Amino acid sequence: MRHPRDYQDKEVVIIGLARSGVAVAKLLHQCGAKVTVNDKKTREECPEAEELTSLGVSVLCGGHPEGIIHPGVELVVKNPGIPYTAEPIREALRLGIEVVTEVEVAYQICPAPMIGITGSNGKTTTTTWIHRMLDKAGMHPILAGNIGRSLCDACSEASEDNYMVVELSSFQLKGTSSFRPHIALLLNVYETHLDYHGSMEDYAGSKAKLFANQGPDDVAILNWDDPYCRSLIPWIQARIVLISMTEELPVGIFLRERNGEEWIIWREEGGRELALLPSAKVGVPGRHNVQNALAASAAALSAGAAAEQVAEALREFHGVEHRLEHVRERNGISYVNGSKATNPAATIKDLDAFDKEIVLIAGGLDRGMEYDDLLPSFRDKVKGLVALGQTREKLLRVAREAGIQAAAAVETTEPQEAMAQAVRLASEMAHPGQVVLLSPACASWDMYRSFEERGSMFKESVHTL
Repeated sequence: MRHPRDYQDKEVVIIGLARSGVAVAKLLHQCGAKVTVNDKKTREECPEAEELTSLGVSVLCGGHPEGIIHPGVELVVKNPGIPYTAEPIREALRLGIEVVTEVEVAYQICPAPMIGITGSNGKTTTTTWIHRMLDKAGMHPILAGNIGRSLCDACSEASEDNYMVVELSSFQLKGTSSFRPHIALLLNVYETHLDYHGSMEDYAGSKAKLFANQGPDDVAILNWDDPYCRSLIPWIQARIVLISMTEELPVGIFLRERNGEEWIIWREEGGRELALLPSAKVGVPGRHNVQNALAASAAALSAGAAAEQVAEALREFHGVEHRLEHVRERNGISYVNGSKATNPAATIKDLDAFDKEIVLIAGGLDRGMEYDDLLPSFRDKVKGLVALGQTREKLLRVAREAGIQAAAAVETTEPQEAMAQAVRLASEMAHPGQVVLLSPACASWDMYRSFEERGSMFKESVHTL
């Protein structure tokens, strides 16, 4: 797209309010565009509308009015979660009007270099870790994107002295055209979000857009152990840095045994090596978090952080809320919140993080999957299952096939009561020395507004046992 200043006196339509919609509306309004914001929710459900209206932005709520998209519209900016099948988006594409997400608009105005992080699993932990590493290095990082704060809002305070550390979803990346992070990191690609993307090809291709505009002066960090990441190497134009849990690499970060311990090793171009710290001293539990540690370290070192600063952050960081978050111990039973596990691959990694027997709380939005991928982990790790949400019967079937004797379903769909019942049932199944783990393997939107709300209700239910 063009620079936002180029839309002065031009008509721009923003579909969807929420944080990103408000931020991009303010930005384009400040640039002189004639901004209309449209949301299908009612005015009462859109508290952000009043602020925008007071600024002179036109806000239309309660549906998508006929004719809101017409040949005179220069640009459409959509909330990332709104599908491309929504009528205003379909009409814009039919008329040849560019449709982007706020990430593309923010990139055009941001003076700070960007580190973009995406992947099916591990994004938030890795992004937060990178931010902490750069902060220790005195590089003035700003955290934004899918992690909470909109990029348009964050860019308003950025300068060339900052580093933008940006978590990016496939939804956000699909709506970009010229977006070019200086450092781009792809963690992994698993089958998920197919209800939105329609195909694995579209989902994976949206992730790959992270690298599309990079050049030789940029850095592309890829997971060598992931087949899709490896397949991208031939067409990427940036300098490639690899991470691996299984192999030593010519350039990148990997694991090596030293004096009976497994160490994280950084190898630069030219062969110089730095030993960061033993993987056992990484502050976040789970083998998958060692992989996240490798990825975060590769990004921070590529940005110019010193090895000792990176190692210190690896030791001191103990995780992000809703990602294997220890809630409490009661009667010898540990309660852990992994609400962010919104697909089976994430739940498998959560289960693998523990060497204790697990009573699992799982279930949520039904996206048409059968969850057979969970069968080996259910056999090896899960001693009891409490299933809730739309997928509860599917998960109970997998539990039966895995030979799990202790299994129960929560039938209510009232969010708080459903979680309270799940926690009570799980606590009755669990024995001292075991873990009650919320790791749903599903998105939350059948009952909860977000995985954060689901995780918070889990924690509240645990504390009121």
